[in-house]
This record gives sequence, structure tokens and C-alpha cells, in this order.
Amino acid sequence: MSLRGKLYIVGFGPGDANHITYRAVEAIKASDYIIGYKTYVELIKNLLNVKQKIISTGMTEEVSRAQAAVKLAEEGHQVAVISSGDSGVYGMAGLIYEVLVEQGWHKESGVEVEVIPGISAINSCSSLLGAPIMHDSCTISLSDHLTPWTIIEKRLEAAAAADFVIALYNPKSGRRTKQIVEARRILLKYRSPNTPVGLVKSAYRERQTIVITTLDNMLEHEIGMLTTVIIGNTSTFVYDDLMITPRGYQRKYTLDREVQPLKPHERLKKEAEPWSLENLESKKRESKKTPFQLACEAIAMLDRKPNFVVEKTDYKPVFEFAISPGVANKRFTPEQFKLLAEVVGHEGRMDYSRDHQLRISIPTNHPEQIVEQLSNVGLLVMPVGDVITVKACDFCDGEKKDSIPYAEKLQQRFGGKAVPKELKIGINGCGMACYNAVMEDIGIVYRKGKFDVFLGAKPVGRTAHPGQLIEEGLEAEKLVELIEKLIVEYKENAHPNERLFKYFKRKKVLAGYKYQDNEPKLNLQPIPCAD
Repeated sequence: MSLRGKLYIVGFGPGDANHITYRAVEAIKASDYIIGYKTYVELIKNLLNVKQKIISTGMTEEVSRAQAAVKLAEEGHQVAVISSGDSGVYGMAGLIYEVLVEQGWHKESGVEVEVIPGISAINSCSSLLGAPIMHDSCTISLSDHLTPWTIIEKRLEAAAAADFVIALYNPKSGRRTKQIVEARRILLKYRSPNTPVGLVKSAYRERQTIVITTLDNMLEHEIGMLTTVIIGNTSTFVYDDLMITPRGYQRKYTLDREVQPLKPHERLKKEAEPWSLENLESKKRESKKTPFQLACEAIAMLDRKPNFVVEKTDYKPVFEFAISPGVANKRFTPEQFKLLAEVVGHEGRMDYSRDHQLRISIPTNHPEQIVEQLSNVGLLVMPVGDVITVKACDFCDGEKKDSIPYAEKLQQRFGGKAVPKELKIGINGCGMACYNAVMEDIGIVYRKGKFDVFLGAKPVGRTAHPGQLIEEGLEAEKLVELIEKLIVEYKENAHPNERLFKYFKRKKVLAGYKYQDNEPKLNLQPIPCAD
């Protein structure tokens, strides 16, 4: 036994004898104690001798293994703590250091620590798939046993948006089955369904399996704890059952010719790299010119008149919005119309819409002043575009007024909020539903002091249909909570420009409500917009 103990934190790679480093073998053979997860100990048993003491434990026992290793090293023993892959990538290296730090360890006076690198799963699995990580890549563990799922979601979003090649570790287990489904959903927001995906199980071990599939079809294949999932970026392609991610050489080089268009001394010049930071900054400086200045320069170049100048006109951006007398109120006052006429003037435009609103377009540099003027005479001013619009009936000229407060509350809570695609909430004050609330994205009908809620209407097209009834006789105090739940899930998960009914049809479940196909079965000719 040595006077001063030592901790070897060993990554032994994928588990095959041909892929463990020489230094890892030396450290394992030099150790008095071998500590590790029992499956990992089994993988390196050919390197062990009868004099060595083995401490092997199961899953979730990492802390006890780390504590035992530190204690034995402090007693003067040579201890090898083993991890598959690389001990510093989801392995034991970090945990060992954390335990040492808790005990006040210092490099100069404490036990010696040597971290021995190994081949991580992202590298071993990539070698079997071809060359999928030739460009920027990252690893993300889907295990939420130690990391909150909200953080994992953010990392998936960021990596997907930044076009990283992504290696998913710990994608699925017997208990954790939803995480890989959610990861795929997030990735599909940024990647094509045809993005190449490699699934490698037990790389370089006896039961090794390799599957190359797509992001769209990946869940049709077996995925488990021993699987590493590698998702390509937007340039990754499959050739002859190999995943290949280009490094970018095709931007400068012609790969099918021996003689290159750029000579060696030209290849690192600024002109050969228009995408470089230096060139982009230069373009930004140039782009500070106004569109008017750029237009003059373009005309001057075409006419070959270097001093071409056009008298600049006073440009005003167009402010677009919608107005109405209120959610339930359908009556404009003369005062309101008079002000509208003054505000819109000869340059603006005013159109009536099927949403019980007037759509206004006005060239102006001061939209906030217009909003203030119109609001002061009792008009409801709302944004237009991909936002939530609350549409209500006139409640029989106010005679059936019991549900008006709920309509106004929905307007205050959700009106004008941004969503992936325009969304209409219709609310009618009695069972007659004469304002067709059931034909809106979310339809609400007040009846006998309670609400019937309809979801997923297809409001446009030749196969338009009402929404399906998801709640009948809903207690009034539960209405806003339910609508918020529907909107939040749709907003977080829908594709850009995906209507609510299309999202509901694609996902089959929304806020726990199962989709029912209400579309009329008609034999119609297809139309160009494919609605």
C-alpha cells in the first residue's frame, strides 16, 4: 500500500478491448481497488487480477461509489473509478471532484487525482454511422433524474435553433418514455422531418445495432438506455447507408476536380470568405445607409451617373389595427365615427371584417397617439395578424347579459395575444348560438348558467365544420382556466402558421381532450392552396 493514495478516474471507452487507451489499462492494472457500476466492471473483467478488490453497485449508487473511492484513496490505496465512454462526459469525474471539494481537498496536500480520458459515445457511435459530427455538435442528456426537464427543454430548443448536430444520451428507459417524444417534437420545430438520424445501441459490443432513419420516423425504432441518438444538422445527408455532415469545404473547393479555382495563397483571403465575421461587420457598416440612399446608388450604377440624386419624400410607416365598440357592444356612436373619419383621413383605409371589427390602415409616425385618441372615445383598439380575437354576439341587444362579464374577461386576458396563427374565440350568450360560436377555433356557448365549450372547428374552406364538444355544462368559474390551458399548449407546441384545428388534428390530443374527426366526407377536387 502506498503512503499517499491515488484516484484514477478512468474512461474505458465503448467497452471493446480494442478501443480502451493504453493509459487506462495501466491505471486499472495498477489499482488496488476497482469501483464501478456492475455492468461496467463486467466489461473490463479481462483486465482484472485476483489480488484486486472489486466494489460494484447498481444504478443510482454513484454517490456511494464516489465516497467509497475517496475514503480508500485517503487511506493510502490506489483506486480506479471506472466509467464507460469518457469519465468526464456524464461520467464519474465531476462527482468525484464534488465529493473531494466537500471534504476540503486541495491538489497540493490531498490525494492525487488523475482523470484518464476515453472515447465518448458521441465519438464511438459517430464512427459507426459515418461522419455525422464533422461540424459543430453538442451532447444533451434526456435524463431528468438530476436535471429539471425545463432546463433540458431550453437546451434542446437552443441547440436545434442553432443547427448543431445533436447527440442525445440517456434517451429513454423503462420509466422515462416521454422525454424522447418531447425532444423530437422540439427538434421538428427547427429541422425537416427528413433530417437524418442515427440510432446506435451498444456500440462496439456484442449486441451492437445500427439504424439510420429520419427525425420523422425515429420513434418507430427501438430506443433505450444503451442507445445513443445522433441527429444531423440541416446539411447532413445519407449516402450508401452512411450519415455525412459536410464541414464546408464545398464553399471554397471543387471536390470533383484536381485543379482548384483558388490558389493556396488565395484561400484565406477576405474576398474568399464572404461569410466571415470581418466581412459581415463590413456589410453591417455599409447597411447603415438608408434604403433611399441605397436606391439612389443602384439607379446611379444603372444609369452610370455617379451623382444621381432624387428628392427625398416624407415616408411614413403604415399602422394597421382593428377597432370595435367593445366585445358585446355592436353600436358605434356618431362621435366615434366622426373621430374615425378624421384619424383615417384621405391617406388611410377602413374596411369592415367578419370579426365584428373595422380594420384600419393609416400612414403615421405616431401610432401611440392614434391609439390614445380612439380609446378616449370608448373604442376597443386591437392588433391584427396572428393574434387572438375574441368575438361575441350582441347578447340580444344586452337582454341576455349574464355571460357578458365572461366575454369581457376573456378579452382582457387573451385579446391581442400572439399565437402561431390567427385564433378566434367565439362566445354566444344563449343556446341558439346565432353568432356561430361553434364555427370558431374555440367556441363557447352560455346555457343555463354554465358553458358548453367547442374545440377545433375548421372555420374556412369547402370542408368547414364546427368544433367538437369537449365540455358540456362547464362551471362558469372554470371557463377562463380551461381556455388558458388550451391556448398555452397550442402556443408552445404548434408549428409556425399552423391553425388550431390543424394542430389538434396532427397531435390527436390537446389539453387532455382527444381529437374527433368531424370533417365532412366529400369527394372534392383539390385546390391550389391545399387547404
